[in-house]
Amino acid sequence: MAGHSKFKNIMHRKGAQDKKRSSMFSKLSREITVAAKMGLPDPDMNPRLRAAIAAAKAQSMPKDNIQRSIDKASKGDGENYEEIRYEGFGPGGVSLIIEALTDNRNRTATNVRTAVSKNGGNLGTAGSVSHGFDRMGLITYPAKAGDAEKVFEAALEAGAEDVASSEEGHEIWTAQDALHEVARALEPVLGEAEGAKLAWRPQTMVDVGEEDAAKLFKLIDALDDDDDVQTVWGNYEVSDEVMEKLG
Repeated sequence: MAGHSKFKNIMHRKGAQDKKRSSMFSKLSREITVAAKMGLPDPDMNPRLRAAIAAAKAQSMPKDNIQRSIDKASKGDGENYEEIRYEGFGPGGVSLIIEALTDNRNRTATNVRTAVSKNGGNLGTAGSVSHGFDRMGLITYPAKAGDAEKVFEAALEAGAEDVASSEEGHEIWTAQDALHEVARALEPVLGEAEGAKLAWRPQTMVDVGEEDAAKLFKLIDALDDDDDVQTVWGNYEVSDEVMEKLG
C-alpha cells in the first residue's frame, strides 16, 4: 500500500443544505431500491444493499425512508432504473466520469450534456477517459474510526490495496472483486463503514488553478443538483491555497 490521494468525489461536497439534503436522500433511496431489486431485499444476503443502507445511515437518512425504499423493490413498485455512465472533460482538462441511475435515458442524457457544456466542459464517447482510471472498491470511514496507523493496520490485515487518511476521514481502496469481503473484515475492528462502493480511481492527477477550479466546482454542483446523477469522479487536485481563495 502506498500513496496518499487527495482525490475527492461529489459525495463529499455540500452546498445549500435543505436542497442538497433532499437531493441526497433521493439519490440514496434510488440506490437502495436498485440494490434490493438486483438481489435479495435482505442486507445480510445482499452486499450492495448493505453498502447502500450504510451510506444512507451515515447521512442520517430516517429508518422509515430506508425501509420504504426496500419495500418498493420487494413489491415491484416504482420505476425501473438503469445504470448509465457518461465520460467527458471539465475545465482545466480534468477527466470526469459521471454515473447515473435513471428511468428516462433521454432526459438524463440531455440534462448531463447541458450541465457539462454550460460550465466549460464537454462530453466524450464511452471509454474516452475511463482508460485513465482504475475500477476499484472504495470503503470510507470517518476520522473518528481511528488514527491513520490503526486504520492502515486493519486495512492491511483485511486485504486492502491502499489507504489514504486525512483530517476528513479514511479512504480504503480494494480490488474490484474484493470490496465486500474487505468491508466485512474491517467491520469488527473499525465498526460499520460510512460507505462501500465501486469507484473510479484516477491513475494520474491534474492540478487545477483558481479560475478552472471555480468553474469545475460549479459544473460538479450543477450535476449534483440532478437527481439522476449518483456520483461524479474526477482526476482533479486543488491545493489548500486555492480552496481558501475560493472560500
